[in-house]
Amino acid sequence: MGNKSLQSAIKAKNDEFYTQISDIEKECSNYKEHFRGKSIFCNCDDPYESNFFKHFAMSFKSWGLEKIVATCYAGSPIANKELSLFDDESEEGKTTKTPHKIVITDIPDMNMDGAVDLTDVKLLLGSDKNHLTRLNQDGDFRSQECVEILKEADIVVTNPPFSLFREFVAQLDEHQKKFLIIGNKNAITYKEIFKLIKENKMWVGYTPMGIDMLFDVPEKFAKELIANKKEGSAYKIVNGVVKGRSQSIWFTNLDHKKRHEDLFLYKKYNPKDYPTYDNYDAIDVCKVADIPADYEGVMGVPISFLDKYNPQQFELIGSNRGVDQDPNGIYGRGSLIGGKETFKRLFIKRKK
Repeated sequence: MGNKSLQSAIKAKNDEFYTQISDIEKECSNYKEHFRGKSIFCNCDDPYESNFFKHFAMSFKSWGLEKIVATCYAGSPIANKELSLFDDESEEGKTTKTPHKIVITDIPDMNMDGAVDLTDVKLLLGSDKNHLTRLNQDGDFRSQECVEILKEADIVVTNPPFSLFREFVAQLDEHQKKFLIIGNKNAITYKEIFKLIKENKMWVGYTPMGIDMLFDVPEKFAKELIANKKEGSAYKIVNGVVKGRSQSIWFTNLDHKKRHEDLFLYKKYNPKDYPTYDNYDAIDVCKVADIPADYEGVMGVPISFLDKYNPQQFELIGSNRGVDQDPNGIYGRGSLIGGKETFKRLFIKRKK
């Protein structure tokens, strides 16, 4: 769901790509203080298949959570038939899920071994239906039923549909919700997303942007990837299992320590290594590590700069992917050097 192969899968309705629990654990562990005593809403997640739900369920007691709510959309395919919600509706051949929600306010030690782990979560899902409720509507995050659940939640944590990312973030912003979500790296330059980043209402998560995110995919789609796509680009095989590859990153408005670390600058400015744009009063910096320590003007840098962005050290001015991202209408047109277009650029300036 971040490169062309996953975008094509969305169009073909093969949009069930599951985030690996290891990726969730690594990112979420940096926000423990934000989660304590809070209600977590996973609003694009079937609890029977979502690793987001499983992670928070396993962490429920140790992290001091108040509540977990997960909702499932009606139109998504059933990938795990033995764990389908309603046995009377999961007969062989059924292809879509029944919309439902699960509400958890405690995770008991189901197997009585003195610890709460994934086994207890699976036992709870398989034996206790009291937490499960059919939704009256289709479970779409835009439905009024799900919006009412959203209003009561403290923090939203999920992997929303990439094709609806703008709309999903707009809803979170409208209701002023805290969030930790996964999105396409290229969403940084969407005008709706960039505006929030520029206003310090949204930023990149703790996991480095250069790390590949791999997703579990349905068996049918895995076969399509192998047959039609290039290994290492659209997918990777890990321990014999096909994983969909995506240019995905974490977005959040939860503070984390990396956001306050200064980027160490050691390069010196010179006109040869830092050409000026044809149409901007700004220099081009090809690599974040090459940002000059002694340049006081505007600089065009790769979007990976956001991985090192400290708002106390730099001012984010605009990008070359939308005039409306800069109120002065300057840093929005294509950035040209010698008449040739550069890659995507963010325009920044050091704070004094």
